[in-house]
Amino acid sequence: MAERGRPRGFDAGTALDRAIEVFWRHGYEGTSLTDLTEAMGINRPSMYAAFGNKEELFRRAVTRYAEADMAYARDALAEPTARRVVERFLRANADALTRPDRPSGCLSVQGGLAGGSDNGHIARFLAESRLAGEKALADRLTRAVDEGDLPAGTDPVALARYVMVVSEGNAVHAAAGVGRSALHATVDLALRAVPG
Repeated sequence: MAERGRPRGFDAGTALDRAIEVFWRHGYEGTSLTDLTEAMGINRPSMYAAFGNKEELFRRAVTRYAEADMAYARDALAEPTARRVVERFLRANADALTRPDRPSGCLSVQGGLAGGSDNGHIARFLAESRLAGEKALADRLTRAVDEGDLPAGTDPVALARYVMVVSEGNAVHAAAGVGRSALHATVDLALRAVPG
């Protein structure tokens, strides 16, 4: 019977976490295959076998990042009032953007701001990912309007977009070195726009 190949000599989850950090620090375009394989502690054939090409690896990295590093966004949607949803999301976001054990800023913002040789596939993928989060927030805020938690006439889609603009703006500022307390001061001002 033919052998099925050697078992992997590395932990795929750990390797993916290391790839996340490289993409986060350098963006998709700024990250080379050598950067990735060195950080992941594997060779190119192992990387391709486990994760596919660079784009597939990046998509998997963003999915893992969303599941782990952005779990706070899903948790915020469970808050009982719209104001608490928005506040929990923006405060947890400010904290996440400035974690000492992670690069400053946000992988989904920094990972694809610059267009590149992929004809915009990565930038579109990241934009769609961010818009999915915005839609989930808009759906939750729509429920708040329907339940009378937000005043009638509140535009939940515009409010969700505003919250995401604050979040994404804070991500850009965090990447530039703005500290946690300054980001929370921005959140304080942003919360004034939330009825209730």
